[in-house]
Amino acid sequence: MKQILIHNATVVNEGKSTQQSILIEGGIIKSILPVRNKEEIKVENSIDATGLYLLPGVIDDHVHFRDPGLTQKGDITSESRAAAAGGVTSIMDMPNTSPQTTTIKALEEKFKLMEEKCLVNYSAYFGATNQNIDQLALLDSKSVCGVKVFMGASTGNMLVDRIQVLQQIFEKSPLLIATHCENQDSIRKNTALYKDKNNGAEDLPLKYHPLIRSEEACYQSSELAVKLAKESGARLHLLHLSTAKELNLLEQKPLTEKQITAEVCVGHLLFCDDDYENMGTKIKCNPSIKTKGDREALRKGVENGLIDVIATDHAPHLPKDKEGGALKAASGIPTIQFSLLSMLELCNEKHFTIETVVDKMCHAPASIYNINNRGYIREGYQADLVLVKPNSPWTVKSEDIQSSCKWSPFEGKIWNWQIVNTFINGSLVYNQGEINEDSRGQQIKFK
Repeated sequence: MKQILIHNATVVNEGKSTQQSILIEGGIIKSILPVRNKEEIKVENSIDATGLYLLPGVIDDHVHFRDPGLTQKGDITSESRAAAAGGVTSIMDMPNTSPQTTTIKALEEKFKLMEEKCLVNYSAYFGATNQNIDQLALLDSKSVCGVKVFMGASTGNMLVDRIQVLQQIFEKSPLLIATHCENQDSIRKNTALYKDKNNGAEDLPLKYHPLIRSEEACYQSSELAVKLAKESGARLHLLHLSTAKELNLLEQKPLTEKQITAEVCVGHLLFCDDDYENMGTKIKCNPSIKTKGDREALRKGVENGLIDVIATDHAPHLPKDKEGGALKAASGIPTIQFSLLSMLELCNEKHFTIETVVDKMCHAPASIYNINNRGYIREGYQADLVLVKPNSPWTVKSEDIQSSCKWSPFEGKIWNWQIVNTFINGSLVYNQGEINEDSRGQQIKFK
């Protein structure tokens, strides 16, 4: 079996940073070794990782890879290429594709596409609707990551807006329930209010976006989801929290004791409503990016353990889709290639420690979703690993962007970290700017 030695890295894992060497064999972490003369370990392939940090590969529990049916925006190949370039080794894809992943047949067909095209490891959510509750009992908990519920604005028929249906989903789902929480009635009222104030305009300036998709719209919906989870005993994962107020719904206790967990996305940790003026629709997403106070509260929620996961909600759009204002420009940001780098920059700014970033982007997703043998650097686990280099400034250029939409809110940004290598199941998929297009990830399995 092919062996690879990653020698003399600073390994960041399970709350510690330690000088170690990692021996990979057959796609598995065979040994975690104390640093010693690498000539003592007889292997054909070795990487001198002196001065580099070795992290578990990032597990992104929230992506939109647009495949099938929306591939003009991006597809599984292009977006998984961006993931690998960003140190993301496993992803979980959302169901609002075309066709939507709301039947067992559509889910099986998406998994076939991912097997054929995905460079990183993968799973996909089943999308709940007002009409498909009977399908929930058919889901395989060993191969499907969760049930996605849009408790707010969505595409097609994926908005679940009947309280009786929501109660049944929470009572009957055999899997973790992941929710997009925005109260649609509140959004409609706010839209009507601000259109009226602007003489019935068909579109509105971008500054109205966080006022329409407001703090209260988010809180009302998240509060309902928490109430349903507590009444039913369901496992609830609140996706992309965007407000300080929502943190009041969470409990500060060990992850293993939590019935209700929460995610924040990189956009809400990096930007605030002041940034709309310069960034425009490049940072327009749902839920909206809100105030500086909300951003600071979310950052503190990560550090103090109220928030469990950092993800992306990676959502590529064509540049023409992003034209317009608060009502017409598409919502969504392509961030997966730069998610780990952006959080490492926040470490440089003393908002987080690198151990916290690894916990929220690697360990916690593996624990919350009960992923088998991934998310940690442990002997016997899959060799999903990323080597990163500190103190190595570079500037993002358009040609660096791997997502097929070919734009990024980070274009022109100077990063002080670099992704050097990304290993997926022991294969070197990303190597200093070069991507192994022939590599394929594995379907994630759950305990």
